[in-house]
Amino acid sequence: MNSIIYQKAYKFSLRIIKAYKYLIEEKKEFILSKQLLRSGTSIGANIAEANGAISKADFRHKMSIAYKESLETQYWLSLLKDSEVIDVKSYQSIYQDVVEISKILCSIVKNTKAKNNKSNTS
Repeated sequence: MNSIIYQKAYKFSLRIIKAYKYLIEEKKEFILSKQLLRSGTSIGANIAEANGAISKADFRHKMSIAYKESLETQYWLSLLKDSEVIDVKSYQSIYQDVVEISKILCSIVKNTKAKNNKSNTS
């Protein structure tokens, strides 16, 4: 489980947990912060499941879920920024991380699908 994407997602999950603690303790924001916690930590959890996949299709499916969770996390972060719960500087830092993770996951899903299609036609 030492893949680059796993490591990035794990570190990101730790940032999300810290952000969640800050949001509930300092900002008294409980609803959006819970959604952020759920989707933000789900990225890494699905990558961990993908690493234990029983087939290529299972791997691709779990990575697809991780990708979708990363997009959902971007949504919650944008809502928190636009509702002025978090400042722009905090938003940009964590948002950059999730965008990077999203791009990697999208690439993994596309490459896995392409390899699967190629092996099916061979």
